Amino acid sequence: MREFVKPRVVISKCIEFENVRWDGQMISSDFVKKLMPHVEFIPVCPEVEIGLGVPRYPIRIVLLNGELRLIQPATNLDLTEKMRRFAYSFLDSLQEVDGFILKSRSPTSAIRDAKIYPSTEKKVAPISKGPGFFAATVLERFPHLAIEDEGRLRNPRIKEHFLKKLFTLASFREVKTSNSLRNLVRFHSENKLLFKAYDQKETRNLGGIVANQQKKAFDEMVIDYEQHLFKALRRAPRCGSTINVMMNAMGYFSDKLSKQEKSFFLDSLEKYRAGKLPLSVNTGILKSWIIRFKEDYLLNQTFFEPYPEELTDIDAMTVYCDGKDYWKQ
Repeated sequence: MREFVKPRVVISKCIEFENVRWDGQMISSDFVKKLMPHVEFIPVCPEVEIGLGVPRYPIRIVLLNGELRLIQPATNLDLTEKMRRFAYSFLDSLQEVDGFILKSRSPTSAIRDAKIYPSTEKKVAPISKGPGFFAATVLERFPHLAIEDEGRLRNPRIKEHFLKKLFTLASFREVKTSNSLRNLVRFHSENKLLFKAYDQKETRNLGGIVANQQKKAFDEMVIDYEQHLFKALRRAPRCGSTINVMMNAMGYFSDKLSKQEKSFFLDSLEKYRAGKLPLSVNTGILKSWIIRFKEDYLLNQTFFEPYPEELTDIDAMTVYCDGKDYWKQ
């Protein structure tokens, strides 16, 4: 069984940690509960950190004179600068982290769906949506990390990409601190098929950096490698790229398979492409062949086990090729 580095994840404290939501409640998340043994969580509630109590009057984002402000309508308090100072201070103080799970629809922590109002009037309708004040600073500082809200993580495909990215970045963080070229080469080798599923061009760039290892010091090489790794993981793998990777994997033992086995697998790939079968059916077939034919190179590929098996629930096994881009702003 593969050993995984524990990712470091900043999380909104109201999600499964403390009753600090504005109404004194705590948000339940089965996903976060399941993550707890596998992740080092760093809980934070920006609103409590700037001195607001629990429970508290709600706050909202208001567009005033062309500028977004963070206002508490009941008290008319303008908390904009206080929140900005906290966000910069908190993020500056962090050790290196791998991701964030933030509260959806929050005026401080939402990554994309905080309501923006034209005034502080009670019954006025919102005019648009965007990131909360704390989350906006997170996205500005760490656009390359695994960042999601607890609401979107209920979607199987979004959750799958988040976990793959999170555990890959955590593993690379350990490679960086090891100061070992051997560890970097091994990391690249074990992730090669996963990277190909994400981005063929960036996989070639990453391979070129490792291949030219004699031309740069480790510190320079790892910085260069990291920048291309971020680019490779910025979007979830497309169905076509994932199918190409599975075809490539089948090539390792195609001469050992019967005509019927090949035909069955190729038909399964087409059903996945058409959205009629989940990805797990095809990877399951490949895993059985990897074990049967003792293909050690494929056995070590993170493509087949990108995160701890305990996190593979029924949702993760039903990731279909639906063609949607859930990351387009």
